[in-house]
Amino acid sequence: MERWLALELASTIRHDGDGGVTDDLTTARDVTRWIREQDGLLPAHVRAGELTADEDLKRQIVELRRAVRALFARAVSPAPPSPADAHRLMPAEEALAHLNTAAARELIAPQLEWPHEAPPAVRLLTVQDDPHIGLVATLARAAIDFLSGPQREQLRACTAPRCVRYFVKSHGRQEWCKASCGNRARAARHYRRHRVASEGDSALS
Repeated sequence: MERWLALELASTIRHDGDGGVTDDLTTARDVTRWIREQDGLLPAHVRAGELTADEDLKRQIVELRRAVRALFARAVSPAPPSPADAHRLMPAEEALAHLNTAAARELIAPQLEWPHEAPPAVRLLTVQDDPHIGLVATLARAAIDFLSGPQREQLRACTAPRCVRYFVKSHGRQEWCKASCGNRARAARHYRRHRVASEGDSALS
């Protein structure tokens, strides 16, 4: 399954397996761990393996996540958004402004490299000395790319009981983010039908 950095950020709020919601970015140490797990999705100039989050970076990333999840909710409308934060979403215009401001904080320029007997490649050159600002700007640009690209049309909020994830629909009949959510949804549907039938039988007796 293809991974998108913006979707990975939004998914740091998730179902905890026990009927509740957990936040994978609760502490600066959690944020450091998450950044390093995204190393393969981040451009080389970010140097994710060398980054250590502090409280300020945690705050910036969590606030950016708020903006991204608000815009994800807008993208899936008129379908309902993830229930995890539907009651306290950042207003869409505020989310747009926050995302664009974060993306603009790092100036980068593409540099063409073309070694002998090798294909050309692009390297991003940044003039930003603060790696934390560079990381947040990269996350914001990833969200801009995602929301302005074709995958936005396939973005969905999983409707399985207790799930709070957003996902990109990969085929026409997909309703849930993963197979276990589908199993849980079908089980809940079966339970509701069985309960309604039982209540009907009781009313007739």
